Amino acid sequence: MAMQPEDWLDNYPAEEEEEEIIWVSKSEIKRDAEILKKLGTELVELSKNQLARIPLDEDLLAAIELAQKIKREGRRRQLQLIGKLLRARDPEPITTALDKLKNRHNQQIIVLHKLEELRDKLLENDDAFEEVIALYPHTDRQQLRSLVRNAKKEKAANKPPKSYRQIFQYLKELSESA
Repeated sequence: MAMQPEDWLDNYPAEEEEEEIIWVSKSEIKRDAEILKKLGTELVELSKNQLARIPLDEDLLAAIELAQKIKREGRRRQLQLIGKLLRARDPEPITTALDKLKNRHNQQIIVLHKLEELRDKLLENDDAFEEVIALYPHTDRQQLRSLVRNAKKEKAANKPPKSYRQIFQYLKELSESA
């Protein structure tokens, strides 16, 4: 006698009915794979020093270093391999380390922009000297005043902005030593 669908359900263990099956669509799998491939591409574009700061195992690091040497079609295939290797690992520590690297770069850019603004303030008004001294108490006032004076003379005479650049370098040195 053949088993009817109703009989089959009666014989099915109750434990397995309670388990929740999570279905993942093929499109979602492809999206996740593409995200990991992009992560691999970002890793390939890093320098050796930057790669050293990211937690990578030997296989993945070797694949990334090889991809850095390869051009054209071989590189595309190597990036796919890196994506596949990343799927077998937890990408969270790698993405966290990569975000830290990017953020550090962004912070440096912000600091440099603030130094440029401070330099421009110094050339526009004399009250900015007090701001610089408040920020960097170890400032050599005489050197800074002479650089500002020379920069103003160069600007008035339409000469190359040598002192203008030196002010920026001096402020950068002050910020790094603070």
